Amino acid sequence: MRTKFGWVEIGHVRYDHDVIIHSNMSVEKRSKKKSKKLKERYGHTPLADHELSFLAAEKPPVVYIGTGQYGDLPITDEAIEVLGEYEHIVLPTPGVLELMEKEHRPFAAILHVTC
Repeated sequence: MRTKFGWVEIGHVRYDHDVIIHSNMSVEKRSKKKSKKLKERYGHTPLADHELSFLAAEKPPVVYIGTGQYGDLPITDEAIEVLGEYEHIVLPTPGVLELMEKEHRPFAAILHVTC
């Protein structure tokens, strides 16, 4: 896995947008549509609790949140509360990728690819 500002590469596929990695290792685009209404309050579209709803069904042993190249992705208080139900690691995206590559357990991840 590799990343630079604006993209992340997972399994030799380059994504030019934020992604969700499910515990079965499938990858999908992170939909920020519902969270955009919170942008004014946070100064950036934050990671919100509704974006973490998939975790309830997957129940991954660990959740990784990549907060962007510089760690600027805000996380709502409600999302932090949801993450509290799981072992979780929140770091800038490059650091999260390093840890994910060493992870032996199934995991879920949300990766922000810009700031």
